[in-house]
Amino acid sequence: MYPAELVKPMREDLTKVGFEELHTAEAVDAALAKEGTTLIVVNSVCGCAAANARPGARMSLQNAKKPDHIVTVFAGVDTDAVDRARQHMVPFPPSSPSMALFKDGELVHMLERHHIEGRPAEIISENLKDAYDEFCK
Repeated sequence: MYPAELVKPMREDLTKVGFEELHTAEAVDAALAKEGTTLIVVNSVCGCAAANARPGARMSLQNAKKPDHIVTVFAGVDTDAVDRARQHMVPFPPSSPSMALFKDGELVHMLERHHIEGRPAEIISENLKDAYDEFCK
């Protein structure tokens, strides 16, 4: 587990733009049971990938179509919530950071760490925007 003071600014990168933090497996299940589209961001302290993942996720919300619900879990902190989110992301292997778009509880788009690492936030954002245009209202 990472110290709260270490992850606080990384959490706030997403919560300040409206992402809801999920801390339990039950909260993940409840979020995915909601009708419509839900973006889950598996946040991470990994500087090489997460440093562009968080801005990419934030920038993606500047789009005509966007998810109905935006939530986040934190790898290495919210263990039960992350494990449950990853169960919903099967067949993709666990990775962090990662981002998954669900529509009515079904996984429709996935960005794994290898899609994020080494890519600028703008490219990550465009990838998500393309998914929003396809799956969101």
